[in-house]
Order: sequence, then C-alpha cells, then structure tokens
Amino acid sequence: MNKSNATLCAFSATALSLWAAYGFAQDDDTQIVTANRFQQPVSSVLAPTTVVTREEIDRWQAKSLTDVMRRLPGVDIAQNGGMGQSSSIYIRGAEARHTLVLIDGIPLAKSGITGISDFSQIPVSLVQRIELIRGPRSAVYGADAIGGVVNIITENNQPGGQLNVGLGSNHYQEYGGTVRQKVGEDTLITVAGAFQATNGYNIQPQSTYSVDSDRDGFRSKTFWAGVNHQFSQNLSAFFRGYGYGNNTSYDVGYQDGGDKRQVYNHTYEGGFRFNQDIYSSQLTYSYQRFKDYNYASTLGRYSASTTLDDMSQRNLQWGNSFAVGLGTVSAGVDWQKQQLDSSDAYNGDRYQRTNTGYYLTAQQRIDTLTLEGSVRGDDNNQFGWNGTWQAAAGWAFVPGYRFTLSYGTGFEAPTLGQMYGQSRLGIASNPNLNAETSHQIEAGLEGLTGPVDWRLSVYQNKIKNLIDYLYDDNFVGTYYNIQSATIKGIEWTGSMDTGIFTHRITLQYLDPRRDQDNEVLAHRSRQQFKYQLDWSFADFDFDLAWQYFGKSFNNNTNQFADTQRRMPSYSLVDFSAAYPVTSHLTVRGKIANLLDKDYETVYGYRTPGREYYLSASYSF
Repeated sequence: MNKSNATLCAFSATALSLWAAYGFAQDDDTQIVTANRFQQPVSSVLAPTTVVTREEIDRWQAKSLTDVMRRLPGVDIAQNGGMGQSSSIYIRGAEARHTLVLIDGIPLAKSGITGISDFSQIPVSLVQRIELIRGPRSAVYGADAIGGVVNIITENNQPGGQLNVGLGSNHYQEYGGTVRQKVGEDTLITVAGAFQATNGYNIQPQSTYSVDSDRDGFRSKTFWAGVNHQFSQNLSAFFRGYGYGNNTSYDVGYQDGGDKRQVYNHTYEGGFRFNQDIYSSQLTYSYQRFKDYNYASTLGRYSASTTLDDMSQRNLQWGNSFAVGLGTVSAGVDWQKQQLDSSDAYNGDRYQRTNTGYYLTAQQRIDTLTLEGSVRGDDNNQFGWNGTWQAAAGWAFVPGYRFTLSYGTGFEAPTLGQMYGQSRLGIASNPNLNAETSHQIEAGLEGLTGPVDWRLSVYQNKIKNLIDYLYDDNFVGTYYNIQSATIKGIEWTGSMDTGIFTHRITLQYLDPRRDQDNEVLAHRSRQQFKYQLDWSFADFDFDLAWQYFGKSFNNNTNQFADTQRRMPSYSLVDFSAAYPVTSHLTVRGKIANLLDKDYETVYGYRTPGREYYLSASYSF
C-alpha cells in the first residue's frame, strides 16, 4: 500500500468502524465519494446507492455505457437504435435531463438545446467504476440532480497493464490497451487507448428515402493519459487528460437531412489532494471542449447545411472534509464557466454563463440514529440564486435492520439555447425562463435477512416549472415554464448468495404523471423486473441477466401529437461466459438478446436482434 492510500485509509477508518456492527451491506468496506462528497462506506449512505466496478463491466461484457446502465435499479432507456445511436436515461421517472452526469466528480459538458447527457457517446473503455445515487442531490451538486447522480470514474491507481481484442455481430470489432507503470516510489503514470467500431444495421427499415436504407454504424477512438505523484505522506497531485472521437450514422427520415454525426471531446484535469488526521482537502481544475457536428451524407461534411455545437466548460472545485464526532462534515465551492457556439452556414449564436455554488454536507451518528443533511446555494449570472437543501435520518432499530426517511429539494437550470433562443432552429429567446424545481420525500426499510441483503424504498417526487416547447402561428418556437409532474414509485432491491450462485433482483412500480391532465409521462415503464445471476463452475465464470420493462408511452400529447402512442412491454436476456486460459489470458463470449426479442424503446427505431461477441484480454 502506498503512502497516499495509507493516509486515506486512516482518514476513513473511523467511519468504517461506525457501521460494521450493523451489517447493512455485505461489502461494508466498499468506499464511495459521490453521495456526500466525502469518502464513506457504502453501508453508511442513507440514499439508495449502486456501485459498479470495472470487474463487473468485464464480467457482463458490456459494449456500451448504455448496456451497463440498463442493468441498474430505477433506470429506463430510450435509444434510437443500436450502438452509438442517441440515448436518453430516465432515473426513477424523472426527465432524462434531470440526471446529473459526473466524470471523476466533475459535471459533464452538455452541448445542444435539450440539456440531456447522451450516454451513447461516452466510451465504456473510459469507465473504471460507476457510482449511482438515486434521488435528488442538488443540495450537494447543484443543477440537474433531480432524479439522481451518475459518477463515472476513469482513474485506476493499481500498477499493471492489459491488452484487449474482440469481434462480434454486424462486423463489430474492438481493440484496447492500458499500461500503469510506477516511476520510482511516488509516481504512477498511466496511458490507455481503445478503438471500437460496428457496421451496425438499418435502424429505420420502414423509411421511404433511399439514403435511409443503409447500415447505421458507429466508430469510436479513445485515449487516456495521467500521472499521479505523492510529494509526502499528506500531499499528492494528479493530472490527466482524455479524449474521444466518435462517428455515427443515423436516419433522419427525409431527403438531404442530417444523417451523420461526429463528436469530439477533449478534457484536461489537474489538482492537489491533502490528507492529515481528521482533515482532507482537494482542489481541482478542469477544462472540457466538446464539438458536435451533424451533416447530410448526400451533401457532405462541408456543405451549408452542416451544424456545429462547439462547447467549452471550465470547472474549479475546492472541497474540504472534517471528521467530527462520529461523522463527517464537508464544505466547498464549485465554480463553472460555460461557453457555447451553435451555428450553421447562415446563422450562429454564442452563449456564455457562469455559476458559483457553495455547499455544506454533514453526517453524524448518535447511538442507533444516523442524521444527514446538506445545504447549497447556486449563484448564476443568468437566472440568479437557487437554494436547495435535503435532510435524512436512519434508525437502526435492531442490528441488521434500518429505517430511513429523507426529504430533498432540487432544481434544473434551463439550457443556454432555451433561455436565449437558437436562430438556426427558429427558436426565440425567453430570458424570463425559470429553473425547474423539485421536492421529494422518501421512506426506506433495509435489512440483512438470512442470506438476503435487501432494501425497500417508497418515494414521491413533485416537479414544478417544467420546461416545454411551444410554437406560434408563424412557426416560431419558444420554451416556457408551463407544466408540473408528480412521480410516485416503489422500489425493492435485493442480493444473496446460494452456493456457487449470486443473485441480484430489482422490482419497481412507477406512476409518473403530468399534473395538468393526469397523463403518464413518456418513456417510463410502469413496471420493471431485473434479475442477474452470476456463478463460477470448473474455472468458468457465467453471467445471466433478465430484464423486463412494462408498457410505456412513446410521447406525451402536445402541439405535434393529439394522442399518446403506447409502446408494448418487452424482456431481454443476455448470457455471457469467461474462461481463464492462463493466469494472464482470459477469453470471453456473450450472446446479447438471447431470445432474439423484437422490440423498440423509441417508436420507429429498430433495436438489435440477437448478437454474438467473442473477446480476449491479456493482463500483465
């Protein structure tokens, strides 16, 4: 163990000892940072939490981040086809834009007017770990965190290396490599790269336009490099940079429409970490540049119809944590500056805004009672001040069982284009647009009953000032705060081991409705059932996943649609197996959509049928 890890373990040792006796989770030593912005064991987090490791991603043989997220509790997926196609993720019935996506704790830059993070464009090769917090977290992170927070962690500090190669259906291929090498006793250098491509298939076979009859493929190149240096037992520094370039073909449904997308992301981050006794601090600066081109293949990349969203985002974060009594207090400042240029050959808009957030979080144990609270204020130069808060309590009424109750507020900032219009799309400005706000109350009961580690959650989320789009008689569109919604849900998650088998189960019932007419919100399945079975036998590792998504609707009624289109329920089964040929070489195989289910998550967009994959990895 290096000096940095030793100091970090010393800082969290007190927290670990507080929760071990109560047995709320089988893996009490699993540490997370996303819930309250200080390191704590996952069993001490009062909010529903899921952690996914790189080892699990490899075992599942996930080919995209969307594949990973689909398995997790409370998650619905709406994707316009297969790999690389636009995807939206709905957590606990909230809008797709209500999910805050962090990469290494820093908000992901989102171009475009919708404010939705497109998970299909984030390479799964970047992911070393995922921490999902379900429920509002605006009092910790600010805007977007109404439905939940997804923190994608790209860093791995264990020396070593790995080479990967794979192939599969639709001419799928992947290649990748990682080297993590220590230089001296105190410096770790990491270099990684990956390539992924598929010819895809025709996602809209019913289209009458000849240009839409082609395969809609995807190609991605990824690079990651970083250095960590330990100056002393208490002080360390890091710098990392990563980037990816994606090319996606899609169908637009009309002649000479945009059907090619190119995305380029470059991110640079650096900072210092300090740990001593009961105090830890981290200062981080990051710069993100995100370019998103869309153009028509019939006209070419450099035609007048090509559009570009060019966004840059700068973040400065300073966080501090103190061990106080039988708990932790954390406080800090987040500063963010965004700039977006949205243009085509004839029109262009430039937007810019800054936001400064101040937060305070705390958790304290008093005998069998755990108390948690957060407050935050965000000062935005466009729409002013937003204050949020949340509070939670957990009562371990008997060893192995805990009752939790929480209340939290959240908000979603309107995007730059929604407030100030977008001339190339004929959208007028509305500088009076307000932030969307939410209030959620949740009660939970969790326990360790025999071999079953389980949690039951009941929640209600009220969202006001929902932003929607309307156009006038001259077909000029504007965004307004015109709606509200109420989301009610029940969620049960459980895991257990029986002999060589590990079982994970999720049950969910959701009732998400628009208040004005009691209409069910689109792309939310009323029922979910997810079952995952893992086991090892004769040196083989097996994984079987079954996911059931109940009936949903493709749309809500508006100016463009008088009725809702119902989407049928569907089930998916994936099966994978891995075998260690040697201590360094592992071969893997997967059958996705084992039963060749014909289904859609967005109306008119065909999803993949049965697919086969074979891969190998060599570790050193």
